[in-house]
Amino acid sequence: MEIAALDVTDADAIVDIVGRVGRLDGLFNCAGIVPHGTILDLTDAEWERSVALNVTSMVRLTRAVLPGMLERADETGTASILNMASMASSVKGFVNRTAYGATKAAVIGLTKGIAADFVAQGIRCNALCPGTVDTPSLRGRIAAAADPVQAEKDFIARQPMGRLATVEDIVPMVVYLLSDESRFVTGQAVLVDGGVTI
Repeated sequence: MEIAALDVTDADAIVDIVGRVGRLDGLFNCAGIVPHGTILDLTDAEWERSVALNVTSMVRLTRAVLPGMLERADETGTASILNMASMASSVKGFVNRTAYGATKAAVIGLTKGIAADFVAQGIRCNALCPGTVDTPSLRGRIAAAADPVQAEKDFIARQPMGRLATVEDIVPMVVYLLSDESRFVTGQAVLVDGGVTI
């Protein structure tokens, strides 16, 4: 197994690493940022960075990996792409998440398009739509708030289960959607949100 750093906004770096790694059975597109604010707070630069990281990186990585996946699917019968979307997307709007919600909605559309185009060739593509997950990124947003204690309480308050998701809550669904256990699942936006969108 090879572990390597990758700037997913660097098109040349994507081509280089995919060339080194070779054919894959699975791809998990998971890089992203969460800009804060309404559309009136959103600068062109922040919007372009959000699109580049949250959407365009997935397009480039998938485009680089897919030819090898198609070859593998011929041999193994299936290959899987999983894109990290969010409940904050076309599924549900959230205050001060305009750029994030718009780009994650685009991820769901991208996922369904890939799934439709390649379903007959043994490629599955799904989107994972988690709720609020306790990650270093979230901790950074909480710490940057005017009142970090209240910010954490607010994040927890919107979770019907009364807690934030942990990485351990999300990983089993990632493994499932990338594995042959989900071989009849494609084109889906799978919610793992602790009941937020009930």
